[in-house]
Amino acid sequence: MRRELFPEITPYETGVLPLDGGHVMYWEQSGNPEGAPVLFLHGGPGAGTTVTHRRFFDPEHYRIILFDQRGAGKSTPSASIEANTTGHLVADIEHLRDTLGVEKWLVFGGSWGSTLALAYAQAHAARCRGLILRGVFLCGRDEVDWFLHGMGRFFPEAWRKFADGVPEAGRGDLLSAYRKLLEDPDPAVNLPAARAWAAYEATCSTLRPNGDAVAAMGDGAGALALARLEAHYLAHNGFLEEGALLANMATIRHLPGVIVQGRYDMVCPPTTAAKLAAAWPEARFEIITDAGHSALEPGVRAALLMATEMMKQAP
Repeated sequence: MRRELFPEITPYETGVLPLDGGHVMYWEQSGNPEGAPVLFLHGGPGAGTTVTHRRFFDPEHYRIILFDQRGAGKSTPSASIEANTTGHLVADIEHLRDTLGVEKWLVFGGSWGSTLALAYAQAHAARCRGLILRGVFLCGRDEVDWFLHGMGRFFPEAWRKFADGVPEAGRGDLLSAYRKLLEDPDPAVNLPAARAWAAYEATCSTLRPNGDAVAAMGDGAGALALARLEAHYLAHNGFLEEGALLANMATIRHLPGVIVQGRYDMVCPPTTAAKLAAAWPEARFEIITDAGHSALEPGVRAALLMATEMMKQAP
């Protein structure tokens, strides 16, 4: 079983795609131009894609398609929440599929990417060959509350720093307080709040402390896009009806699926993945006993690589 990522590769094609609302999407393709199309959906919202994300897929078999969602990564305008909802992102994916001439693709998403993968698949099941999901997040009210408060039960030091990132008067409603700071146009106001938000999430994302991950997520522009968009989407429960993704699973149960979940995932606890697996018993559900949230933890990484190899047989 392969446990290490595939070697680094560079895209054979990159481009930008104008969208509505003044947004412009960055996209890229790598691997085999004649291969089986696979779409990678990044997390956050707002995290953007990285060169590492190409490496979950065999470049000889897959036509690897990455893009940065509205406001994230190389898409512009950076950190914009205008005309930025789940409905917009689902439409953007279809626009990209049509632009690239893809009939059907495998969809791979982790964390927020799993939310978006499910929303897209339920809207466009005929365009999906299957789904690989990691660290499942369904944007329920309990999941939002867990992110804002529950993680502090296991990471009290990180939560205290997170709470201290807003004025004391706003700590009774952390999400509203953070949104006010993050949506302020002044970098002197929004960047410290963004770094505090990103550091909190990064600290809680791995089973063992990973200073490099915390430092990477604390980067200025990247931290602002991540924090501002996450707060925007969390405040609206992902622009989804409560429980809608589970309620609509009948529309995609026929698709091949793999769900990979870290046992000690503190950002997206396993209970959510278990609910999804119960609503989708045909999918392969694998809990990694020694992992947290990150896709790069050894057990999660190996399970995702196995999933991409398994999906080579998907119709």
